[in-house]
Amino acid sequence: MDKSWDAILKPLTRELHNLLVELESSPTDEFLPSNENIFRALNLPRDQVKTIIIGQDPYPNPEMAEGLAFSVPPSIALTKLPPSLRNIFTEYQNDLGYPQPTSGHLGEWVENGVLLLNRVLTVTPGKPFSHKGRGWQKVTDAILASLVPQNLPVIAWGKPAENAVRQLGFQNVIASPHPSPLSAYRGFFGSRPFSKVNEMLKRQSKEPVNWLLE
Repeated sequence: MDKSWDAILKPLTRELHNLLVELESSPTDEFLPSNENIFRALNLPRDQVKTIIIGQDPYPNPEMAEGLAFSVPPSIALTKLPPSLRNIFTEYQNDLGYPQPTSGHLGEWVENGVLLLNRVLTVTPGKPFSHKGRGWQKVTDAILASLVPQNLPVIAWGKPAENAVRQLGFQNVIASPHPSPLSAYRGFFGSRPFSKVNEMLKRQSKEPVNWLLE
């Protein structure tokens, strides 16, 4: 991770140590993503964050979990994208008028200032939500709380994400139902989160996000 996050995570050194030791020492509980990708979202320096997209936890598929919320590796075929990501791309196209991306990897968003942060940073393969309650939310809440003073726009898909960021004090929350097929038609489609982020940034005289994915 970028060193700019060190001061935020230093007070949580003991909790992080215990959490990682527990993950690595369990003989039966494998976890995703790989160890080197757990904090991958924090490769983006704190002072370069323009907006935040809140995820829940990593994909429980070893081929897809890569440490960035909603993102999958470039090797994943478009026909095999997770349903939520396919719906995100549908809204992306409708909102911005851009063509279908050539892969499900969202690294270009990160390079343009988008923090893709899951609230829970690990998961057991094949078992979504399995690491909820292990202590990750204390860590990610500290990361998010450190960004509240920057008055950033935050994209929160689903009530749990919305409630979390509002409780932390974020004011510029772009909330809608989750892009999951179970809820996307209840207000995710047509919510225009990407253009709304840029509208907020422009009102603050800040540089908008380049959302274009090649």
